[in-house]
Amino acid sequence: MSDSKLMKTLLALMLVLLVALAACSGDSDDDQSEGTDSGSDSEDSTETEDGGDNELYSVEDFSQIKSNEGEAIEGGTLTFGLVSDTAFEGTLNWNFYSGNPDSQILNWFDEALLTWDENYVYTNDGAATYEIDESGNVFTFTIGDNVNWHDGEPVTAEDWLFAHEVIGHPDYDGPRYGSDFTNIEGMAEYHSGEAETISGIQVIDEKTLEITYIQATPSLITGSIWTYPLAKHIFGDMEVAEMSASPEVRENPIGFGPFKVESIVPGESVTMVKNEDYWRGEPNLDGVTVKVINPNVIVQELESGGVDTVSEFPVDQFPDNADMSNVEYLGMIDRSYSYIGFKLGTWDKENGEVVTDPDAKMADVNLRKAMWHAVDNTTVGERFYNGLRWNATTLIPPSHPEFHDETNPGVPYDPEAAKQILDEAGYVDVDGDNFRETPDGEELVINFASMSGSEVAEPLAQYYIQAWEQVGLNVQLIDGRLQEFNSFYDRVGQNGDDDPAVDIYSAAWGVGIDVDPRGLYGRDAIFNFSRYSSDENDELLAAGVSEDAFDLENRQKVYNEWQQFMIDEVPVFPTLYRSELVPVNNRVHNYYIGDGTNMYRYDIAVTQEDTIVAE
Repeated sequence: MSDSKLMKTLLALMLVLLVALAACSGDSDDDQSEGTDSGSDSEDSTETEDGGDNELYSVEDFSQIKSNEGEAIEGGTLTFGLVSDTAFEGTLNWNFYSGNPDSQILNWFDEALLTWDENYVYTNDGAATYEIDESGNVFTFTIGDNVNWHDGEPVTAEDWLFAHEVIGHPDYDGPRYGSDFTNIEGMAEYHSGEAETISGIQVIDEKTLEITYIQATPSLITGSIWTYPLAKHIFGDMEVAEMSASPEVRENPIGFGPFKVESIVPGESVTMVKNEDYWRGEPNLDGVTVKVINPNVIVQELESGGVDTVSEFPVDQFPDNADMSNVEYLGMIDRSYSYIGFKLGTWDKENGEVVTDPDAKMADVNLRKAMWHAVDNTTVGERFYNGLRWNATTLIPPSHPEFHDETNPGVPYDPEAAKQILDEAGYVDVDGDNFRETPDGEELVINFASMSGSEVAEPLAQYYIQAWEQVGLNVQLIDGRLQEFNSFYDRVGQNGDDDPAVDIYSAAWGVGIDVDPRGLYGRDAIFNFSRYSSDENDELLAAGVSEDAFDLENRQKVYNEWQQFMIDEVPVFPTLYRSELVPVNNRVHNYYIGDGTNMYRYDIAVTQEDTIVAE
């Protein structure tokens, strides 16, 4: 281990001890941060154990669009670092992928047919346009005449219909089928095998598709329409069950985006060349290479010019590298949050729904609420992330300001309240080992799954374990170690197979452009990894996409109620809201992050052939 890495590891461990001491003393400020106000001034600081200052930063101090220095050249290539401690899975088709690493690759060579603005509302500026009839239920989509697959074949209405047919097919093995699809007329009958076609989808002509939805909802214009076609001329003769593992997905993927795949080193890199026939116009760059880089070497890769930019930059590494001379940092409030989830049931593959177990180890809401009270996420955000992650209060993040309830404080850090809740619920130390037993007097060991990744992943997991130990709960890492990305999500159930060894888990959700939480917490959502369901949850989620929800104030009221309901029920609890920081090499022009910038990947250019190296 290098001296630099050793020092960072020791510092991270010191932070664990410091935060644990704060948990023991109860000295932490109980006021909850709201939105981007946590560490809202880059001149703020907190005192560290050695008496020095821990400088706090604010995401508001960063731009989403890179400033351009110098003159762009014609052509050139860009290297994009996919930050991951494991190989990417390589399911390179929007209709089948499930993990963020694959989506980072997909974004370069394929795209949605519809685009959206800064308010996440679909526009008519994309590869397709749309019209809505007076009822609000019937959408007519028109694909541009110049929108073609990378092999030159036109993207057609049949391709768009075909994507719906595949996802709705009983043999489909991906994660997409859910409430967005069952809202289409005839989809349920098609999915069950009662009908051979989807009655609510009609191909009008080669480029025009009509979809009739059962219920007109505000979500239909903010993200619940499936906008990714599937090339029927390639996949049409395949069995649906074989598509996701086929060479056409894993080895020779196709799209209609600004770049097209030239070669793949499985799990390691993807080399692309520009799509000269791209519908927006010929890209400025000659090509893009996406390569996996470990979080531990991200700084070296950036400083040496090994990559021009990265999928994400660990914000815990920002303070030590804020002055990196060859990059400019872009930043925004991320559409995501970290959370702790409690396993409360299993996934019923046959019926495609959550089955909540009233006898699950974590079924007692008092136990779950106490575990939230026990952790000090304000201090975690300041001391592990220098304010670039901050205490999360509800399950709708501030990236959606219209619906994030900034007045809701969530559950405050209060270890004494945690102890009292556990005492009153019957979780007491029967045998004198300083760990609480169950109300039935049986040993309680809570098995915790947490992911590897950044330098603070291990210390952060250990902090949570120690914080729960301080209130008398025996929490142990599964297998005594962190889990790598793919293994972690397999164990928590991304394929519908829930590992019974997992009691609680620490993860993060990227939230879609539509605020509708059904895709993460609905009864029919495979991504509902806690496997929580209830009638009241169903009712609130349905109300959020009802006809009444077209009234903004009504929808806000419903989602405020849902945010409080999930605080009361605690199937999961949010830990940290997140900044997205992206360093970009100074030679790069027209780079951007986020939505509503009116910039696209074909705009990206460079000022010289070689990357600029740090001084």
